[in-house]
Amino acid sequence: MNLELETLALVFWCLLGVAVFMYALLDGYDLGVGMLLSGSESERDRMVASIGPFWDANETWLVLAVGILLIAFPAAHSVILRELYLPALALLVGLILRGVSFDFRAKAISPLRPLWDHCFRFGSLLASLAQGYMLGRYVTGFADGGLPVLFACLSALCVAAAYVYIGSAWLVMKTEGELQARALRWLRLSGALTLLGLLFITAFNLLVRPEVAARWLHGTGLVLLVVLPALGFVCLWWIERALGTLYKNASCSCSRTARKPFFGVVTLFLLAFSALGYSYFPYVIPGRMLAIDAASAAASLQFILWGVILVLPLILAYTAFSYRVFWGKSEDLRYY
Repeated sequence: MNLELETLALVFWCLLGVAVFMYALLDGYDLGVGMLLSGSESERDRMVASIGPFWDANETWLVLAVGILLIAFPAAHSVILRELYLPALALLVGLILRGVSFDFRAKAISPLRPLWDHCFRFGSLLASLAQGYMLGRYVTGFADGGLPVLFACLSALCVAAAYVYIGSAWLVMKTEGELQARALRWLRLSGALTLLGLLFITAFNLLVRPEVAARWLHGTGLVLLVVLPALGFVCLWWIERALGTLYKNASCSCSRTARKPFFGVVTLFLLAFSALGYSYFPYVIPGRMLAIDAASAAASLQFILWGVILVLPLILAYTAFSYRVFWGKSEDLRYY
């Protein structure tokens, strides 16, 4: 294998995008479930049980993304870590708090269980807001000033709403009865907030970033500007149709209908992420650093690529196997 540096840089740019998308998708729904953790103790147990077999492994994609950024794009890694040191610290604190809270509330018989539930919910919220803030600062190229910081703060709220959206869809698919009915209400409310957030972020990028507007308003971008929103509205219609069926007929809760909202939201995530990638390709830091400028030496990237070729299929296979084994409605939470 003897590839040019430019080709290798683009390959690793795509691999980094895949890792970030898989993390946002998979850890996004369990962060959403964590933020929604409420109700009676049995309902909270059922919510935790719905993510119990998956939530820890979902964070593997975060480790992979950071590893690719560090090894393949060291120049960008140093800039990103310097600019996002505090929100990255908040993210780690939130993830650690979630891990500790999950183990104590699920495995320790203690009257402090409600406290651990609050900690799990707070850790999920903190991690989600930190990720959203980091995304907002990243897409503005870490620009100084009040407007970029305000955008990052609003981006934090939008990402948290999106995670609640996909978390609600997950609960609709994995639960039954009153808990599923509550998840249906959460799904519609968070869906409206997420849609507003997407419209806001789109408007900001087109109005404030002239280079992004130029890409979207000419040639292929203009076609995508029509196609992607059209596909998005088709997904929203599909989700709303499934929700209407579930509201009217409780017997559909165990059927394929209950799965449709989740896969519809997954498609929306994919469309939004594709639009984000198209907006800033091939920058590894928007407006500041191209992938080829931040990349390691060609020999290093070729060596690393063999490791990715070996590791990535294993991660995908393990992920598919775990979801296949634990597919279906969640059962009672038991650790013994």
